[in-house]
Amino acid sequence: MDSPETHSKKREAPALKVGEGSSSSQVLVKPGHREGPLQPNKQKQLATSRSLVHYLRGRAVSTWSSAGLQGFEGKLHSYTVLRLPEILTEHQLALGTLNKVFASQWLNSRQVVCGTKCNTLFVVDVQSGQINRIPLMRDRMPALTRDQPTCGIHAIELNPSKTLLATGGENPNSLAVYQLPTLDPVCLGDRHGHRDWIFAIAWMSDTVAVSGSRDGTMALWRVDPDKFIGSSPWHNDASLPLYTHIHPKDIESIPRASSNPSNRKVRALAFSGKNQELGAVSLDGYFHLWKARSHLSRLLSIRLPYCRENVCLTYCDELSLYAVGSQSHVSFLDPRHRQQNIRPLCSREGGTGVRSLSFYQHIVTVGTGLGSLLFYDIRAQKFLEERASASLDSFLGPTGRKLKLTCGRGWLNHDDLWLNYFGGVEEFPNALYTHCYNWPEMKLFVAGGPLPSGLHGHYAGLWS
Repeated sequence: MDSPETHSKKREAPALKVGEGSSSSQVLVKPGHREGPLQPNKQKQLATSRSLVHYLRGRAVSTWSSAGLQGFEGKLHSYTVLRLPEILTEHQLALGTLNKVFASQWLNSRQVVCGTKCNTLFVVDVQSGQINRIPLMRDRMPALTRDQPTCGIHAIELNPSKTLLATGGENPNSLAVYQLPTLDPVCLGDRHGHRDWIFAIAWMSDTVAVSGSRDGTMALWRVDPDKFIGSSPWHNDASLPLYTHIHPKDIESIPRASSNPSNRKVRALAFSGKNQELGAVSLDGYFHLWKARSHLSRLLSIRLPYCRENVCLTYCDELSLYAVGSQSHVSFLDPRHRQQNIRPLCSREGGTGVRSLSFYQHIVTVGTGLGSLLFYDIRAQKFLEERASASLDSFLGPTGRKLKLTCGRGWLNHDDLWLNYFGGVEEFPNALYTHCYNWPEMKLFVAGGPLPSGLHGHYAGLWS
């Protein structure tokens, strides 16, 4: 496919610029300068140098320089990222009677691991739809927590090398670590850790993870799988898997806000690998920045501009920006510059909240409480727009309408609570609590469930 320049032989170039639209620097022509027409071979070179066909041929015979290849491939990838959302189509996945998917991560090109409100950890094959449940790790003294209501699994994170997976245990206060790709249990952080549910997890390195809890604390864990695996047999006499019980290396409390001291629950975490810093969002409306080494050291706390229902956080290394999702906005933070020059975006989804966020290059993907996906271009500071139908002799143009992908109905349990308290309404929009991309294969996994806490149901879909 050629670039627009190769289709415009009859269109005259601007009077004062040669090479406009290319990545090379522009050459200004002085007024009155009589520049003759380009020679045919030079004109052809200018046109084809911006051609995808020319790029592929050049790569095949190694005529491109390393810098040229990287530059063109970078532009091509950025264009793909920008255009992918508008060509995605949905394939819904059936999850039986599971209740509300809160967390998800791709394991490979076919499998996604998920955690639910009903405290189920499972792997789904997005091609076949097959579901395999993963046994949860149990505390050394589980009798102390069996009467406690469960909130389910809110976080699943893979370490950078994708050799370990961290999530919640049978007791949602405990941190469970599994080995990949086998998903064999490695260790369980149930000793001297959190006193309430784990809401968020972030890996600092391949062997160090931090968990954030509803009890207002953050715990730093060190995981050495070789040490743990070698210290005890994998299975006992009953062929049940064994694992090591560990305690955190450090645990710190979120500072109490004077305006709302009882609501300092840690709701979301995001790690900056470039700065080796950890961002945390608490439900009292604050963003906290920590330095994470052998222990946690708080650097600063910032009052968020929109402080209701701050439940998700993501970070972009390329732009050095944190994005925080709230009831109806996404706020952008650069902790090194108190004066923020990127205005917050409003989801305009009826106050149902931003429920999931992800950053990839300059595109922010927003999952809302009304079952829709929105896409925001941070460079242009506007949402991606739908594009008009193309005629044979014109390029696709924006319509001015926000590009929105609306997810399907999913499954809803028609139980007594649904009948008595929600009037038997047949359909509720699904809050999109989690989404994750498989960029090499241009796939997007999205999942969630009905927003009202009392309703039992789920949604899961593969967009490709």
